[in-house]
Amino acid sequence: MISIRRSNERGGGDYGWLKTHHTFSFNDYSDPKWMGFRSLRVINEDWVAPKGGFPAHPHRDMEIITYVLSGKLEHKDSLGTGSVIQPGDGQRMSAGRGIRHSEANPSTTEPVHLLQIWILPDQQGHEPGYEQKSFPEVEKRGKLRLIASNDGANGSVKINQDTKLFVTLLAPGEEVTQSLGAKRHAWLQVAKGEVELNGQKLHQGDGAAISEEKKLTIKATVDAEVLLFDLA
Repeated sequence: MISIRRSNERGGGDYGWLKTHHTFSFNDYSDPKWMGFRSLRVINEDWVAPKGGFPAHPHRDMEIITYVLSGKLEHKDSLGTGSVIQPGDGQRMSAGRGIRHSEANPSTTEPVHLLQIWILPDQQGHEPGYEQKSFPEVEKRGKLRLIASNDGANGSVKINQDTKLFVTLLAPGEEVTQSLGAKRHAWLQVAKGEVELNGQKLHQGDGAAISEEKKLTIKATVDAEVLLFDLA
């Protein structure tokens, strides 16, 4: 069963310094049909204007992944971390018992386009932490590259939940397949381009909740960048 969440049905708004689309209920946007999917709680597609950003604010008991699609995002947190997240990086912040962080676009000319992803942890009270790794384009081109997992497999960043996050870059006509284990679910998010998921057409910004499917076939109809979550 595949349930499609169309891009134009998402919440969000344009605040000048920030343009945002919310796949799931978030902040002032509420849709009881889309409160999340399994442990996946937030997928926000954000465009942050030059020199714009989110001032320091708190989080707790959430696994937060930032995936930059274009531009750069500067991260600072109460652990003393200072980093710049670039396209292709896998970045994870475990809020755990509590953390404060800020995110800003350091460019004076170019916006930054990103996906902000929140995953509920397997339990409350984890030690706060931060991890960031670069995953070269060649590792994602025409294949599913694991970038986040609960055991750090294949050099992925480690998250405190039974979830795997894969990313792929596909040329027109190119396809990848993924098997789903028994009682596993998946969410597919089209970050760029257009694809067919088991024959169903998805466009940029579309998402799909997947259950009771043994095999997934993702085929690009134009150049595409896709995130695939394997969920308990």
